[in-house]
Amino acid sequence: MLKIGDKKLINAWAFYDWANSVYSLVISTAVFPIYYAGLTASEGFANADGKIEFLGMLWNSTSLYNYALAFSFLVVALMSPMLSGIADYAGNKKKFLKGFCLLGSISVMCLFFFTGKETLWVGIVFTILASIGFWGSIVFYNAYLPEVAHPEQQDKVSAKGFMLGYSGSILLLLICLILIETEVFGLYDKQFGSQISFVLVGLWWLGFAQITYKKLPNTEKITLPKDNYFLKGIKEFKKVAKELFEYSELKTFLIAFFLLSIGVQTIILMAGIFGTILGLETANLIGTILLVQFVGILGAFLFSRLSNKIGNIKTLKITIAIWGLVCFIGFNLTKDTPNIDIYFYVLGGLIGLVMGAIQSLARSTYSKLLPQTEDTASYFSFFDVTEKIALVVGMVTFGLLTSFFTIQSSVLALGVFFLGAFITLSTIKKTKYVQ
Repeated sequence: MLKIGDKKLINAWAFYDWANSVYSLVISTAVFPIYYAGLTASEGFANADGKIEFLGMLWNSTSLYNYALAFSFLVVALMSPMLSGIADYAGNKKKFLKGFCLLGSISVMCLFFFTGKETLWVGIVFTILASIGFWGSIVFYNAYLPEVAHPEQQDKVSAKGFMLGYSGSILLLLICLILIETEVFGLYDKQFGSQISFVLVGLWWLGFAQITYKKLPNTEKITLPKDNYFLKGIKEFKKVAKELFEYSELKTFLIAFFLLSIGVQTIILMAGIFGTILGLETANLIGTILLVQFVGILGAFLFSRLSNKIGNIKTLKITIAIWGLVCFIGFNLTKDTPNIDIYFYVLGGLIGLVMGAIQSLARSTYSKLLPQTEDTASYFSFFDVTEKIALVVGMVTFGLLTSFFTIQSSVLALGVFFLGAFITLSTIKKTKYVQ
């Protein structure tokens, strides 16, 4: 078994970002949201008021998508504490990682069958299941960070994962764009090209994840009494919960992480739909999303180096300030804004600069604040539950504001959460590894 800090172990762990980030880009951000928005806006899909029918009720199409994702995040938030407790007790984090990865990748491929009004249920149901698979696997993936890298390595290692993720997702997105927009592969049907892209995402995710599985440590306890799994899992979770609230800096950081996650994740998930509503053409939207990924590689690298010089907290506060600027610019953009495509590219550049940076630093900062423990899955379940609850709050808030006001109002409201995160981070005291 490879030892902590081993380059091969670090590379294998980081490679899961290469595998799963295609979901984040192609499904959550680029192709599927645009595909969904275009399909639900097509002739005959919505009624005269622009509403679509689902479960016997009429919905704003954007709000329905928001609520579906919010439901998936809530499911993960409810499941992961108990499952992580079981994983720590049984030592089988890898099994849970594999299980959620399998659920997510197969569900993504099933989106192939979402083709119109009659199959809207397919799009919604498998959007929910794919999201549960992705975010559920992240709980256990993140929990491995303290087991693969020493505290002084974790900023760089966390950033390496995001950089690999951006690189892999850019590569697959380019392939998907060729499928959708050209005849290189013998077809030029945007809808069918998008459907094939969903299948490719699932195969990519599941296939490359095998590289990670081969190297990650397997500490499953062979003599575990199987009838006590759930009881022991709940006890493990309660023990960690009690310990966590005794560490004031860790508790304060989770509050700040909750607030910044509302803004960051909601913007990432809604960027494509926001651009569609602003009237941008698909080519400009995809171009902006690609720009975000390219700049994201640079941003993750630069901010991980900056954190080594000025500390994690100061660096995180800089990224939060830039996110606040993103909200202000987004609020001022409308369909009638001259050169709207150029402004959207600028917005994309700013988002790319800080998107990977803030997520990478948040993950490594939390890992550095953890006490010496073997219960990494349980501790990281609090980190991930915090993010999922933030996503629920963000998506519901965004959906409600979009339903009653404008999407620009929703974007501006996210800036309030960034301000709260900035203030909360300012109260955290320095520790040995977090400055």
